[in-house]
Amino acid sequence: MPSDPLTLEDVMPEPAGRPVPAVTPERVLAGLALLVPIVAMLWVSSYDKSEPAVAGVPFFYWYQLLWVPVSAVFTVAAYLLITRDEKARKAARKGGAR
Repeated sequence: MPSDPLTLEDVMPEPAGRPVPAVTPERVLAGLALLVPIVAMLWVSSYDKSEPAVAGVPFFYWYQLLWVPVSAVFTVAAYLLITRDEKARKAARKGGAR
């Protein structure tokens, strides 16, 4: 969470340095990182079975529970990518290099 208060420059940046593209590789990767757990959970036919069971728990259930921490990892990765992209955008707005 940023500790700086939101300024007018953050909302309406003045054009300085080179223009910042709207779509960057970091943003694309962050979107994909958020999309992976959603697609994995919506593709029910891939885990709609009871075998293999782990400690008596059918695959259907432990597979879904496994995605809880995996989704958290993907979400943290997306957050780090967006944070990196925002720092690069801020530097570009101030005329710095990316």
